[in-house]
Amino acid sequence: QVQLVESGGGLVQAGGSLRLSCAASGRTFSIYSMGWFRQAPGKEREFVASISWRAISTYYADSVKGRSTISTDNAANTVYLQMNSLKPEDTAVYYCAVDATSGLGYPFSPGYWGQGTQVTVSS
Repeated sequence: QVQLVESGGGLVQAGGSLRLSCAASGRTFSIYSMGWFRQAPGKEREFVASISWRAISTYYADSVKGRSTISTDNAANTVYLQMNSLKPEDTAVYYCAVDATSGLGYPFSPGYWGQGTQVTVSS
C-alpha cells in the first residue's frame, strides 16, 4: 500500500497562487508516476496534471496549462503542484494520486489516492 497525504490547500483570491504538496509513504518503490486530480461540487473528478518516473515528462489538462507546474522531490517521495493565476473555476478538492502500473505519466491510471485538500478561489 501507498499512503498519500496532501497539504497546501486554502482560500485565495482570484489571481493568487497556491502550492499543493503530497507526501507518499509506505510501498513507495511501487510508484511509477504521480499526478493530481480535482473534483468540484456536482462534477466528476478530473485530471489536472501528472509527472512521469524521474520527472522526464509532465502532462497538464488544458484548463490549467500555462498556469500550473507539477514537480517532484524523489528523495522525499513528494509531488508538488504550483498553481498561479488562480480562477474561481479552479475551486475544487484536489487529490494526489499514484500510478503503480506505468512510468510514462500519461495516460494515468490512479491506483492510490490521497484524502484531498480543498482549494477555494474567491472572485
